[in-house]
Amino acid sequence: MSTSVSLAVSAIFFALAFYTLGVWIEKIQGILKPWHLLLFWIGFVLDTVGTGTMYEIAGGMQFDVHGITGVLAIALMFVHAMWASWVLYQKDHEAATNFHRFSIFVWIAWLLPFVSGLVLAMS
Repeated sequence: MSTSVSLAVSAIFFALAFYTLGVWIEKIQGILKPWHLLLFWIGFVLDTVGTGTMYEIAGGMQFDVHGITGVLAIALMFVHAMWASWVLYQKDHEAATNFHRFSIFVWIAWLLPFVSGLVLAMS
């Protein structure tokens, strides 16, 4: 496995770990906290690095289900992290206690390209 592929795969797997921890610990704790936001941002950055590296390896964006859902997932992760930043900045307790609903939606949407990438890699 080349260094670029190793970097991309590692970044995406660490993105999965950080993002999953952030989303599910937020749900379990019942309120959005600053350290959840940190995990969201770390997951977003790692996924962006991994995906960008994979695009370079593939020679650009592939306009298939994996490529399109991947771009949409990164966009959703960005919106998610920005909205979480705003909720915490505004100190909106009600939004902070209900934020997990959006978090879980984004996490599930992110899993689609993650799983399709695994399937593509195995085929």
